Amino acid sequence: MTEVSVAKDDAVSVADLVVLKNVNKHFGALHVLQDIDLTIARGEVVVVIGPSGSGKSTLCRTINRLESIDSGAITIDGRPLPAEGRELARLRADVGMVFQSFNLFAHKTVLENVTLGQVKVRRADRKAAEEKARTLLDRVGVGSQADKYPAQLSGGQQQRVAIARALAMDPKVMLFDEPTSALDPEMINEVLEVMQQLARDGMTMIVVTHEMGFARSAANRVVFMADGRIVEEAVPDQFFSNPRSDRAKDFLSKILHH
Repeated sequence: MTEVSVAKDDAVSVADLVVLKNVNKHFGALHVLQDIDLTIARGEVVVVIGPSGSGKSTLCRTINRLESIDSGAITIDGRPLPAEGRELARLRADVGMVFQSFNLFAHKTVLENVTLGQVKVRRADRKAAEEKARTLLDRVGVGSQADKYPAQLSGGQQQRVAIARALAMDPKVMLFDEPTSALDPEMINEVLEVMQQLARDGMTMIVVTHEMGFARSAANRVVFMADGRIVEEAVPDQFFSNPRSDRAKDFLSKILHH
């Protein structure tokens, strides 16, 4: 298989799917993202960790423009993030997002939740969309819940439905913003299991999480943030066994010894 080289002004590799260059973001006087440079390759699983308030969730939310940035540039698959309107809706279909709160439509069934975006944004045929939704619900282990409403499901089941809903749009990349932090401990693993499988299947994923076991086992790369900056990034083995920065050493000593 020959690699097709694309001539570009900027030498951005075809393998690069998400590129943040010199991204800055303020909330009032608070500088929450400071000169962020980050490139995510196609098929890569990047786990973002760090203390609370370090800018992890904000970083995640800028990638599908739930948060605008003050300066810098973000591209998805070589294209800059659109500001608003239909282009933005299309971008959000390409960038699946799973939040800590499940954000399902309470008045729609599980099946309708997973079908809606396919029909409205992707303009899919309803019957085909329903078939695809059922397949995905089976894949995340909640196929038998298709006709129930979100309130009838456990938190872990709702989060798996949210993952199926994002997958139904055939996203190029999936963002997970602390997807297990609102779950009871016994439900966390059922969601992480689905995410592990997605990682094995080659889905490009950016995951903000406190689950260090997941970071160790599923990540290609760990990005450690503190005070709005990327302090260090490394492969999991290296990061967990031999962090370079004092901030990371301090963070790991607090969470790994309790």
